[in-house]
Amino acid sequence: MNVHADVASDSMVVQKNVEVPVRDGAKLMADVFRPQGTEKVPAILNLGPYQKDKLWVTPENLEEKGNQYMNWETVNPLWWVPQGYACVRVDGRGSGKSPGQHEPWSQGEAVDFYDAIEWAAAQPWCNGNVGLNGISYYAMNQWFVANLNPPSLKAIIPWEGAADLYRDALYHGGIFSVFMSNWVTAHTMHHLLGRASREQPDRWKTDTMWRWLHDSLDSGALRGAQAQWDKITVPMFTAGNWSGMALHLRGNTEAFMRSKSPHKKMRIHAGSHVHAFYTDEGRADQLAFLDYWLKGIDNGVMKEPPVKLAIRKGKDELEWRTENEWPLARTQWTKFHFDLSQSPPTGKPQTGILAKEKPAAESACTYPAVSFGTMGSTSAASSQVMGGGGIKPGNGVALQTPPLPEDIEVTGPLMASFWVSSETEDMDLFLTLRNFAADGTEILETGQQGAPVPVAKGWLRVSHRELDPELTLPYRPYHKHQRRLYLKPGEVVKVEVEIWPTCMTFKKGNRIQLDVQPRDGAGSAGYLHYHADYNTGMNTIHAGGKYESYLLLPVIPAKG
Repeated sequence: MNVHADVASDSMVVQKNVEVPVRDGAKLMADVFRPQGTEKVPAILNLGPYQKDKLWVTPENLEEKGNQYMNWETVNPLWWVPQGYACVRVDGRGSGKSPGQHEPWSQGEAVDFYDAIEWAAAQPWCNGNVGLNGISYYAMNQWFVANLNPPSLKAIIPWEGAADLYRDALYHGGIFSVFMSNWVTAHTMHHLLGRASREQPDRWKTDTMWRWLHDSLDSGALRGAQAQWDKITVPMFTAGNWSGMALHLRGNTEAFMRSKSPHKKMRIHAGSHVHAFYTDEGRADQLAFLDYWLKGIDNGVMKEPPVKLAIRKGKDELEWRTENEWPLARTQWTKFHFDLSQSPPTGKPQTGILAKEKPAAESACTYPAVSFGTMGSTSAASSQVMGGGGIKPGNGVALQTPPLPEDIEVTGPLMASFWVSSETEDMDLFLTLRNFAADGTEILETGQQGAPVPVAKGWLRVSHRELDPELTLPYRPYHKHQRRLYLKPGEVVKVEVEIWPTCMTFKKGNRIQLDVQPRDGAGSAGYLHYHADYNTGMNTIHAGGKYESYLLLPVIPAKG
């Protein structure tokens, strides 16, 4: 074992490049940070591709102070070790200093993670209890190793962690997210051109992109990277971010709704991707949960209400509130019907009304899809909505409520059900929920990537409209993504579009707006999509009369 011990302070021992054997004979490389002395402590593990030796220079406004042991999206040893925990960072196979070929979010990686957990539990400094706690990648693969139920895994905290690689990350509504191809490119470069190449220059050859693009339906090929909720029974604290609406949030809420764990809590915060994890408030939540399950401290954390939500008030204003369930039992599921009767002629900016009553007469809105050809990702980047006002001429339709007569809180899952047709065999639907002040300016929030974002988003490629009847709920459609039901020209079909969960208090006098567009709309920077060559011709939305088209919102009355 190649171990270098270094006493970092009077209270912490650092062991660098510890060999972690896994079942096929490979040895992964890890760093261990643990308390001085002989007392056995629980371990917090991270395993992933972000290189355990790569220093993270933290933002100036991060509550956690930067130090020489900070590492992207992982726990800070200088804070956790004094709390009585060992922190173990493992370079996943084929990344950092670990040999082999990297296959992100794969069954093989989950097996390696299982073996690393059991290795840590058997170390002389460990009390046999292992917990997982980390952000993003280090949250996602918690679900996948939890599928396997390692016996020493006692608790997990997936903090902003997608749980279904197909639905949450790769194919939003069946439409490929360019964020994921950018991610692969970046980390291939890190390992073949960066310092990691000095260790082993011949890694990251596995054709991840081919596998992801080839498996463009939910065929089962990605099952190792999908949470199997009936198998996940470990105590969990799932933490989401309202503005993580193109990566992660769906996984965190699905976990709370569907996992078989009898001991689960959920919190949803707001703001950028890493800041909440390192706040005093965020660490207090993490510590209480892990103290209970890994140390046996009866601190009452599991007697508290299981759901903690940051209720957004607009412009990053929020207040914390606890709840007993998700979705909230007192939700008033409210339909806002599409009224397109006053939409201008084709080619003009298309507008409609979100009405409380279903229009008796039929109406329709037709707009050009605008082909991006084979360079869809590049063209999509130039299709962003500029300014705070409406949408570009011809770029779908914007439906808006009249000024609200009172404040309305919307918290929970939401969806839109409506009718569409096209001149072509397929069409893409991009839905954006937006909040407009009385003076017409848009009220935006700090997004997961730090840029301003609207309230919520949803997507669907119409050929993927087939629902799974067992998993679909009235407020959360669940699409099979197992075959393509192409359109016939002019054929009118019903679509149910999942819009990722949200929370927003729309103030009196504001307007709620739903954009339905053929391309990425406002606030999509960082999470654009590739359209291929299906987005051509003219598309039509139908409403009123025999076509019940509506936005379903989870309106929350004040607690009595």
